[in-house]
Amino acid sequence: MTGPAPKSPWGGRFSEPTDTSARAFTASLPFDHRLWPHDIRGSEAWARALAKGGVLAEAELDAILRGLAEVRAELETGAFPYRIELEDIHMNIERRLIEKIGAVGGKLHTGRSRNDQIALDMRLWLRAEIDAIRLALRDVQAALLEQAERHRTSPMPGYTHLQRAQPVLLAHHLLAYVFMLARDRERFADARRRLNMCPLGAAALAGTTVPIDRHALAQALGFHAATPNSMDAVSDRDFALEFCAAAAITATHLSRLAEELVLWASAEFGFVELPDAYATGSSIMPQKKNPDVAELIRGKTGRVYGDLVRLLTVMKGLPLAYHSDMQEDKEAFFDAADTLRGTLGILAPFLRALRFRADHLRTLAGESFSTATDLAGYLVERGLPFREAHEVVGQAVRLALDRGARLEDLPLADLQALSPLFGPDFREAISVDASLAARNVYGGTAPEAVARALTEARALVEAP
Repeated sequence: MTGPAPKSPWGGRFSEPTDTSARAFTASLPFDHRLWPHDIRGSEAWARALAKGGVLAEAELDAILRGLAEVRAELETGAFPYRIELEDIHMNIERRLIEKIGAVGGKLHTGRSRNDQIALDMRLWLRAEIDAIRLALRDVQAALLEQAERHRTSPMPGYTHLQRAQPVLLAHHLLAYVFMLARDRERFADARRRLNMCPLGAAALAGTTVPIDRHALAQALGFHAATPNSMDAVSDRDFALEFCAAAAITATHLSRLAEELVLWASAEFGFVELPDAYATGSSIMPQKKNPDVAELIRGKTGRVYGDLVRLLTVMKGLPLAYHSDMQEDKEAFFDAADTLRGTLGILAPFLRALRFRADHLRTLAGESFSTATDLAGYLVERGLPFREAHEVVGQAVRLALDRGARLEDLPLADLQALSPLFGPDFREAISVDASLAARNVYGGTAPEAVARALTEARALVEAP
């Protein structure tokens, strides 16, 4: 940050300059500088609105637009002379504009406040960020879908309570995350729809005094409408809260997936081989291959949660309208966006590089009495009430456990001692393939149902 300390824009009211430490404490430039493209875009639209309202002459409008273009070029090339004493990006751009084109640059702020200016910049920034995040989510969905297509007939053990429960297809398991992330994309799209209202023209809190068409201004900036209440416009941060909430829910889903990959890559599970490019080693144990990418995806979820709680805490006790507390909003939602985009960016190629051990998964899918429920279903089909069938199969499981055997290894005579409904075909009913095929309902894990789900998931991923 360079340049002499200029007079504060409110200096006329004060008899002494702002204390240096107070100026540093209140400055937001270190983090709000990244809003500069949106601040300039909003300023260009505001200048045109002022000209249409008769506040600026055509020559003045031309000078301001030319000056803003020069300021934009400096910002793009890194030549812009930031000044921390000017507090924020808005005043830095305005002061530089005045330096370039003279006093006419000071007319740009006519009828506008930094309160509606920052509300506009944040909405413009977040609108673009949501678009990028939704694209990144779609790429992660596509990576999951590619793995699901590859393993559309590969059985694996399904779990409840982290205990083996019933066989499922690996594709079915992966598709659960595809549909989960589809809800995330919908949440972000819904949040984008709600934030897409233009606050410019609300001024400090009571509305601008200049004769501008706020509806035309909103349209020029790509908003679907202007905000209907000036006090709400400058004090509203619902859009930031909603974004952080959607980001936190998404981070939860990514963390759950990461946790499964950590487990699956362990020697105890052995479901998947971690790609070398997305793993790390140990500084002391030469044999180690650690799932650091997955662990950090899991760990960074806490940052996103913290960003949401931070912003909720800032806003919870504020009366209308604007307060400087709200300056604390930007770092939180910047961090939530940056963390989420970084996570999604590494996750998609990581998922594509995973190598699942399909043969091992198939073997495990039939272990731990995973088809016991199918054996109960076998009895139900022969007329036994389910509760009684459940009891009988539980006894069969106990018998197999005592003998160190599998259900299919039990002699028919021993099963018929538990229920005469058992026949020699009971083994066919409790194979992994039979268990999978039996669940041919919409949303089920049968190969036919999963084939239909893959088609549905492809449509979701391809949707805008």
